[in-house]
This record gives sequence, C-alpha cells and structure tokens, in this order.
Amino acid sequence: MLYYLFTYLYKYFDIPGAGLFNFISFRTGLAFIMALLLSTLFGRRIIDYLQKKQIGETIRDLGLEGQMTKKGTPTMGGIIIIIAILIPTLLLAQLNNTYILILIVSTIWMGLIGFLDDYIKVFKKNKEGLKGKFKIVGQVGLGLIVGLTMYLSTDTVIRENTEVKGENKRVENVTYGKHDVKSTKTTIPFFKNNNLDYADLFEQTGEAAQQYGWILFVLVVIFIVTAVSNGANMTDGLDGLATGSSAIMGVTLGILAYVSGNVNYAGYLNIMYLPGTGELLIFAGAFIGATIGFLWYNAFPAQVFMGDTGSLTLGGIIAVFAIAIHKELLIPVLCGVFLVENLSVMTQVSFFKYTKKRYGEGRRIFKMAPLHHHFQKPGNAGIQAYFQRPLQGLPESKIVVRFWIVGIILAAITIITLKIR
Repeated sequence: MLYYLFTYLYKYFDIPGAGLFNFISFRTGLAFIMALLLSTLFGRRIIDYLQKKQIGETIRDLGLEGQMTKKGTPTMGGIIIIIAILIPTLLLAQLNNTYILILIVSTIWMGLIGFLDDYIKVFKKNKEGLKGKFKIVGQVGLGLIVGLTMYLSTDTVIRENTEVKGENKRVENVTYGKHDVKSTKTTIPFFKNNNLDYADLFEQTGEAAQQYGWILFVLVVIFIVTAVSNGANMTDGLDGLATGSSAIMGVTLGILAYVSGNVNYAGYLNIMYLPGTGELLIFAGAFIGATIGFLWYNAFPAQVFMGDTGSLTLGGIIAVFAIAIHKELLIPVLCGVFLVENLSVMTQVSFFKYTKKRYGEGRRIFKMAPLHHHFQKPGNAGIQAYFQRPLQGLPESKIVVRFWIVGIILAAITIITLKIR
C-alpha cells in the first residue's frame, strides 16, 4: 500500500525521497526493520495478553533437565510472527505480484491450521490438538493451491538460460529468450546442466508429456509443503531452535530470490531467470525481521513459545518460497535440520515397532526423538548402548547454537551449489 502511495506521489508530485520505494533493496530493508520492531515492541503486548489469559504450555515430564520449569510459559506466540510478516508485506510489496499473493495466502492458511491446533490444546484441554488427518488435509490443500496457481497463472513464467560457448568450448556468455514461457523446469543441484524438467520424465508419452509434468509438479509441491511444515513442527522443541533455523533459511531464500529475479545475476550464475521473483525479497525481509524479533523473547530461557501457530506457518512459508523460485530440489540441503528431525522420528518409530514385533519388546535408535532431545537427555540408551558410549545430556542453549551452526553451513552449501556443478 505504501509502495503505491509513494509511487503515485513521486510520479505526479515529484516529492523528494518518494522514488526510493521503486527500489527493491530499500523496501526490503524497510520491511526488515518494520517486522523487527513489530515483533519486539508489539510482541511484548501480545505476550502480556497471553499471560493474562493464562494461555500457557502444558508440559509432559520426559526427564529432560529444566523441562518442567517451562510449564505455564505462554504459547501461540506464532501470532506475533504472522502479524510481523503480513503488515510490512502488505504495506511495502507490490500486491499485484502473483508470488507475493501466494506467500500471503500460504502464511494465513498455515497460520489458521496451527492456530486451530493450539486452540484445541489450550482451550479445549485436548493434548492431542487437531487430529493428524485434518492437518494433512490442510497441508495438501495448500499444496494444491500453490501447485495449481503456478500452473494456471500467466505470471509464473521463466526464461531459460542458454550457454554461448567459444572456440575452446568454455562458456563465454549466457543468453535468455525474448519471451517468457510456462515451464515445469526447476533447479537441480550439483549437476552441470542444472535445469531439470519434470516433463522430460514423461517424454515417451509425446505431446502429453507437459501435462504429466505439471501433474508431477503439483504432487511434488504437496509433498514438500507437508514435509517441510511438519519438519519445522518437529524442530520446535527447544527454545529458539526453530526460530533461529528458520531465520537462516529465510536469508538464504531471499538471496536465491534476488539472483533469480535479476537477469544480470542470473546470467552470471547461469541459472533460470524468473521475472517477478525479485519482489519476494520484500517478503523475505519481513520474514527474517519477524523471526529475529521473535527470537528476542523465544531465546533461552523462552518467555513465549510459538506453538503450532508459528511452527507450521514457518515451515509452510519456507516450502512455498522455495517452490515459487523453482529451488524446491535444494530443500533437502537448505532444510537439512528439518529433514534430520523428521527422519529421526520416523526411524525411531519404525525401528521400535519392528523390534517389538520381532523380539517382543521395542528398542530405540536414539535416546529420544526428535533428534534434539537425544542430545539433551542424559544417560546411556539407544544406539549408544550398542557401543558402550554413554552421552551426557548437553545444555539446551548449546544444542540450539550447534544446530544453528549446522544450519548456517547448510545454507552456505545451498548457495554455492549454484556454482558447484
């Protein structure tokens, strides 16, 4: 909204400084600052309100150090993050940009699912919260919306990079077509020709290959939205872990959006040029500011928890953002922390069921899942028991910082994959 106001003032009244709103870098910085202030200053009032209404976290005693001291800590703090993302985006971004609209819808959609889950837990006193099947329906629904919008919208287009080679067969230049095209192509890491077309998997079907490619793309979108949002939910178990990890991923996605939406940088990196995705940098700025601001209260010892309202929203945003910029196949690297947390729960449950069926009693790979609790729980159990290597429980803050460091390393690898091929 402010973007349109100041653009109008600059165009018709030539007001000094109003032209700054034409620059993505300026609006991104402003979005970051605005989101940071909203989440820190306005967030304090929301936390006080949650405390007043006694909207506190219910804690199960899992034998973890300092765990029971968190009982009663206000939850549903994800509302702070959602507000701090949406307000700067609505004020500063171009609201006719399809990618921005997709991210706004995704934020509200996943926020409502998470809010409903928290509401059932807190107000209905049902520890199970929203039934898993309803969460899956909501995640699949968002995946369908995003996938079909990418397919049907005339604005979600690409310009594929074409290499111009010299006499020594070295790439001397990268050119792009004059026209935007609809395509099922995406970026695949670590390969020389790093454009993968889903339609190529069905080339034996002839002219129908493109349609089958879009069907596969929509299915991939559904899977990624579900997996990443659940991964963020699993990661939200220690103070600041999911928040800090999401901020790191947000910075990376912002960089990828900027280089993909700028024809000069896209040409230098020899990647697809995606018209319009540069505007996503404003959303990324708000996302980073909101998560860092929330970390002010969520860092150890946490004064508020984001709850599913926040964790499902953050995971959904990260997934949809990566899909929008055709970098969804980089998610296993960028979201490696979420992936490992998800896999630790899946392998723990599967191994326990398998050993219980075979040996009559269930055995564990980890002392506790998700993985962060394995490092937190003291004693000798799980896989350490096989090697007689007991691990002492690590302080919560140390585990969180180490996971952040791993996340930073994965983020750096994600960016340099654009050149490592």
